[in-house]
Amino acid sequence: MTEKQVESKVFLQDTDEIFALLGKFDEHLSLLEDTFAARVIPRGDELLILGREEEVQAVTAFLKELLALIRRGHLLTTHEFAYGLKLARRGETGEIKNLFNDLIVVTERGKHVLPKTLGQKKYVESLRSHDIVFGIGPAGTGKTYLALAMAVSALKNKIVQRLVLTRPAVEAGEHLGFLPGDLQDKVDPYLRPLYDALYDLMGVEAFLKYREKGVIEVAPLAYMRGRTLDDSFIILDEAQNTTSEQMKMFLTRMGFGSRVVITGDITQIDLPRGKYSGLLEIVEILQNIEEISFVYLTDDDVVRHSLVQKIIQAYEQHSQKPGSRQDFIGKKEA
Repeated sequence: MTEKQVESKVFLQDTDEIFALLGKFDEHLSLLEDTFAARVIPRGDELLILGREEEVQAVTAFLKELLALIRRGHLLTTHEFAYGLKLARRGETGEIKNLFNDLIVVTERGKHVLPKTLGQKKYVESLRSHDIVFGIGPAGTGKTYLALAMAVSALKNKIVQRLVLTRPAVEAGEHLGFLPGDLQDKVDPYLRPLYDALYDLMGVEAFLKYREKGVIEVAPLAYMRGRTLDDSFIILDEAQNTTSEQMKMFLTRMGFGSRVVITGDITQIDLPRGKYSGLLEIVEILQNIEEISFVYLTDDDVVRHSLVQKIIQAYEQHSQKPGSRQDFIGKKEA
């Protein structure tokens, strides 16, 4: 016996809302119908939803949540629509209203920076409530960019007086000496991702002005030794490539009124053979200190091109296969 078909309607104020909700060339519509067993038919100032009762109810609730965001001025992206669909499919439609309206900062070009996944939302909340936060996850999950956005916001709101951004230069002892230029020229390639993010968040002129005045410092990790940093927002990026000694040295630089963020991807450790990652070790050492937050992002939090998420998943699946390179390394170390 065929299950009874029902219908529901979502009413719109004008055609602009249709384009905002369904995307260019109705690209959101195809995503929706690939996810739910329901049809959505635009009819003038309304959307007609047809299908099984459970599916129709879920789609109707989902579209109404997005419509409420649009009416508050939010410009819905295809990635946000697709992620919202994941939440709706899992029965978490109610999370949407609090996800895409948590503004962190507005960039120089007017872009609104905000968390785009539940994992990122948890990460941002931890950055607001803890003085030391570890953001651990694969490439493309926004670990560094969101930390930098929070740092820029803290600087603009005078919560801190300066930003200190650092990365380990893993190959410094072996390859940097062959590069042209002075020491700053040699380490700049390692710090370029931080520069690029700050250019986007602040604009080049503002960044250069702050850097010239010493309000923003971008430096390799070795420069941190022997210092105490007060009233600062301090970010250690690529922390999976720190040694145990470097991690301890960095964490003990924290002074009064400072916040510290450590980001890293434990699946991409580039340390020389025989060196143990300080990030892996510190998780074991500090995990029971309540004032320190560990946030783990996953491939579900990737906000780059959709292929990046698929690539990460493929690597994870391959590494779990018997006879893979990772399996071979594990057996050799054992």
